[in-house]
Amino acid sequence: MELNELYNEIIMEHVQSGHNRRHIDGADVKEHGHNPSCGDDLTLEVKFEGDLITDAAFTGVGCAISQASTSIMIDLIKGKSKDEALRLVETFLGMIKREIKDEKDLQMLEDAIILKNISNMPARVKCATLAWHTLKQAINR
Repeated sequence: MELNELYNEIIMEHVQSGHNRRHIDGADVKEHGHNPSCGDDLTLEVKFEGDLITDAAFTGVGCAISQASTSIMIDLIKGKSKDEALRLVETFLGMIKREIKDEKDLQMLEDAIILKNISNMPARVKCATLAWHTLKQAINR
């Protein structure tokens, strides 16, 4: 299996599994994110215990890239502190903007690194980053 096939498989697994697509009873934050250029629309729900993200989920509609990016991000942030999650957001956005290129610096992104080459498709950048910007807003409330 080639690397691109593996990446596509991970994206499709996240889109099809829907394991992060649900509502959270008693969510502490609900943040809406919308991309007017393509119609991607999501509501991110996050539950905190002190500074720790104990649960996160989303609802909404969008392309495979936005849905997979959201699901991958949620898997990554569960159990992380707000500061750790914000660091992940900045690293992800830095990767997409090509400001962070060193693979060692990107390892913290785990599966999210598969979206690295989305910067080669400018029309898809907002799709891939929507959830990450939404999470940043949710944490900074």
